Amino acid sequence: MDLKPTKPLSGFIELLPAAQRFVDFCAARMLGVLRTCGFSYLDLPAIERAEVLTDKDNWDEIETQMYLFQKGDTKMGLRYDGTVGLSRYVAGHLNELTFPFRASQFSKRYRGERKQRGRYREFYQMDMDIMDINSLSTNYDAEIISVIQRTLDSVSEFIGDNYVLVGSRPFWDALFDYLGLTDNQKKEIFILIDKRDKIDDAEFSSWLSDILKNETLENEIKSVFTNGYAYFKGKSDKLDTAIKELTDFVEKLSVLGVKNAKIDLSITRGLAYYTGLVFEFKLSEYPELGTAAGGGRYANLVEKFSKTKIIGVGAAIGFSRIFVALSESGKIDLSKFESSVDVAVLIMGNENMPYAISVLNALRDNKIPSVAYLDTDKKFKNQIEYADKIMAKFSMIIGEDEVKNNFVTLKNMANGNQQTLPLADAIKLVK
Repeated sequence: MDLKPTKPLSGFIELLPAAQRFVDFCAARMLGVLRTCGFSYLDLPAIERAEVLTDKDNWDEIETQMYLFQKGDTKMGLRYDGTVGLSRYVAGHLNELTFPFRASQFSKRYRGERKQRGRYREFYQMDMDIMDINSLSTNYDAEIISVIQRTLDSVSEFIGDNYVLVGSRPFWDALFDYLGLTDNQKKEIFILIDKRDKIDDAEFSSWLSDILKNETLENEIKSVFTNGYAYFKGKSDKLDTAIKELTDFVEKLSVLGVKNAKIDLSITRGLAYYTGLVFEFKLSEYPELGTAAGGGRYANLVEKFSKTKIIGVGAAIGFSRIFVALSESGKIDLSKFESSVDVAVLIMGNENMPYAISVLNALRDNKIPSVAYLDTDKKFKNQIEYADKIMAKFSMIIGEDEVKNNFVTLKNMANGNQQTLPLADAIKLVK
């Protein structure tokens, strides 16, 4: 019989235990920050109706690379982000939630895109959103950025420093209107600006020329990046409003203690549902990972689920992009995550099993990670080798004398020192 493949599908994540413990450790610490900041954790369905995920009926024309399937008459898909499902959830529970509503999520997402470094077809994403009815102060946009920075800072020992770049969809909308661009030109330039960090200035100018075919308009667009947004002050009321929003927002970030923030109008975010300020976080020490976290304000995403006007601001941390990529890169020292066990209980003979199990239970009752080697007929050499291989910090050896005297023999696996003492004293030493 031919053996079936043991490798997972390309782009799907599968980690060895030490790397998984590193990833879990970082996740727990970061989720702790979100709890501290008042976000309610939600675990929403991985599968949604296709009509929730996309407005398109013809699946052949779907622009996003979603995993879609059909069961009976129901068309379904795997979630590709967290915000769409959250919008459905909020619309369905309007009368049961307290607004402004803060939600966090940490779950796997699925996108059928080409696998690249730091990008996967199955990946973990950590989300945080704040939603309110009818209006939402931009103070919450600043709050979201502040919370993301706190969350990333909580694991700075692994990922180093971060910085945030802030862009504005309203600024570009106002500028496009001022320049009299068509809807199609607006869309194409948005796409081009979103790619600006991946192409050089010559390519950018060439593509811009192909879209606009008007040197005056082209120079106006390019002047955003050479002269800054303040250059357009006084050119239209709509531009003035967008410029004031950006200026005031920088001050709000400062009040909230956000460090390393700056305006970068090349940040537009690719997802079509953003309608306000947008932002991206980068890691100073790992620029090759691209965007570590990003998000922005959205005003129209909930409208397909509810007639009530819901405005939100949210962000996602590319958890797998950061931590899985780093754990696989060799840049993170995983030695402290090699073992999940503090104590290995070694049992010298089956007759000593009852006492050994009472020792094991006492360790676990004291929250000490511990395992017992239950092949009691194996030689001591085999058992101590096992304790060494799993990198247990201590071994507790249970033999005839230990049972008779109600003691344990505690061996420090790092230096080889061992002593026989009461269990309660051994637990104190281990803790």
